[in-house]
Amino acid sequence: VGVSLCWPGWARFSYVRMKYLFFSWLAVFVGSWIIYVQYSTYTELCRGKDCKKIICDKYKTGVIDGPACNSLCVTETLYFGKCLSTKPNNQMYLGIWDNLPGVVKCQMEQALHLDFGTELEPRKEIVLFDKPTRGTTVQKFKEMVYSLFKAKLGDQGNLSELVNLILTVADGDKDGQVSLGEAKSAWALLQLNEFLLMVILQDKEHTPKLMGFCGDLYVMESVEYTSLYGISLPWVIELFIPSGFRRSMDQLFTPSWPRKAKIAIGLLEFVEDVFHGPYGNFLMCDTSARNLGYNDKYDLKMVDMRKIVPETNLKELIKDRHCESDLDCVYGTDCRTSCDQSTMKCTSEVIQPNLAKACQLLKDYLLRGAPSEIREELEKQLYSCIALKVTANQMEMEHSLILNNLKTLLWKKISYTNDS
Repeated sequence: VGVSLCWPGWARFSYVRMKYLFFSWLAVFVGSWIIYVQYSTYTELCRGKDCKKIICDKYKTGVIDGPACNSLCVTETLYFGKCLSTKPNNQMYLGIWDNLPGVVKCQMEQALHLDFGTELEPRKEIVLFDKPTRGTTVQKFKEMVYSLFKAKLGDQGNLSELVNLILTVADGDKDGQVSLGEAKSAWALLQLNEFLLMVILQDKEHTPKLMGFCGDLYVMESVEYTSLYGISLPWVIELFIPSGFRRSMDQLFTPSWPRKAKIAIGLLEFVEDVFHGPYGNFLMCDTSARNLGYNDKYDLKMVDMRKIVPETNLKELIKDRHCESDLDCVYGTDCRTSCDQSTMKCTSEVIQPNLAKACQLLKDYLLRGAPSEIREELEKQLYSCIALKVTANQMEMEHSLILNNLKTLLWKKISYTNDS
């Protein structure tokens, strides 16, 4: 009788206990699976050891050379820290070189053809380091570089100056001569738009300085804050944060408005730097917040310029490309042309200029927390900027006018603050 009286309660207790154990084990299983998937993704994305091995094998066999080679492969005073890679073939790390912080970038995999949906830059000869060949004279190498620039940048009158500048950079040990190993490294690096842009804009404030290279691995000046806004969280925590909440949270973790205004002015100045610069126009094809950073003085610094490409190069590659709709005529996320339905080919003219893309990025960034006395005018100017089209009449004049008006409005508001 005693057993029969206790049995219903015991049954309920067992049921609750089993239910609790089941859901506990289910949570553990799901959590472990998510962590395993993310760890697998991390190991695929972050292949710094493989990158170092490839580069150092080439260096130790005398194929390549450069100012970073000895530190990377012999003294090991250049090492990789936190992984920032977003694609397996484009390795990106925070690093330390002789106690100086930097950003290390390395190319991993070769592509046998140009995949317009992902990359503009062929990997094959970069990995093989097969050019220039032994016996190539300095003059012949200069002709090779000149032809490459002509294809990328168009037939401009000052390309010879750029060739001489490249030879100065290629002479990593500053002995007045470019060795075959240095030339192979330089040739591989010149296939990369970011490296070319760093050299062209080496004296500009918002372009990170080149610290050194070895093969197609190169080290850039470090940037304290590696995204325009947001807070860096461990990837395990990122898994459980909904994307909508994450975006709202990012907007909370931004500098004060005067500091945001100073950073925004820096972006506008960078747009000026790449708009009809000394060696032609470059197009910003991914103007996302993760590609822009800033230092401790709130000066904008570019973090990733791999999707900033020469206009001539992009037009040549996209024209006559087969398309079904405008969606087939996109490079990166922001360089769009239209699909000519009569020929089913992409046109060559990019629809939206760099300034419009920058203003689109800055709209929410600047309007949030903007002083009430300038908010209405700021919003008006930003929307005018976003509406800019490449095909509009007198686009260049309108471009310059809007850019200068925006800078003036922001500077007037912050020029008497400590943040300026």
